[in-house]
Amino acid sequence: EPRAWTGADFAMTFGMWTVMMMAMMLPTAAPMVLSLAKISRGQSAPTSPVAPAAGFLLGYAIVWAAFSLVAAAAQWGFHQAAWTSMAGRATNGACAGAGWLAAGGFQFTRLKGACLRRCRSPLWFLMTQWRPGSVGGLRMGIAHGRFCLGCCWALMALMFVGGSMNLLWTAGLAVFMLAEKALPAGRTVGRIAGAGLVVWGAGVLGTTLLAAL
Repeated sequence: EPRAWTGADFAMTFGMWTVMMMAMMLPTAAPMVLSLAKISRGQSAPTSPVAPAAGFLLGYAIVWAAFSLVAAAAQWGFHQAAWTSMAGRATNGACAGAGWLAAGGFQFTRLKGACLRRCRSPLWFLMTQWRPGSVGGLRMGIAHGRFCLGCCWALMALMFVGGSMNLLWTAGLAVFMLAEKALPAGRTVGRIAGAGLVVWGAGVLGTTLLAAL
């Protein structure tokens, strides 16, 4: 039977998820922050770009900290159900296969496409969501963080397959999400990866089910 978590275990897991989310997602927000600073400087009454940029980053971090809280709670529940190890890695093929399938299938959804378009277009976002000052930056950071969360949550869930404490796996996901948002062919890259994830997940799930017969 899995060892019961303590409050310290949960706090440590939440802290780990928060640090990983910031390390993975803040670099993908860099084009947005640079565009925000450029627009702030170019206004008719230019102001320092530091305050809106700081507000934006704070709002963005709040969204991913909230996600980290949910992820830590999910890891706790999965571990208690014996679906994952203490390190957050899927302990059976059925869970792993379902994770691959879900992440791959999400790459083709309308929600994924809509959120990714907004993540890939800093200028469009700032033209439609612009708010002045540090409070405006905070509101923009939260709004943009929600789009990024809508775009990447299913890929983040793959950390329960490869292991939430696996730094190499985490780095690989971060590089892929950055490429998906920044490369000219990022949407195509995402769809190709989605097809691969679906095929792989189906294979893992099928193999597991056959082995159980």
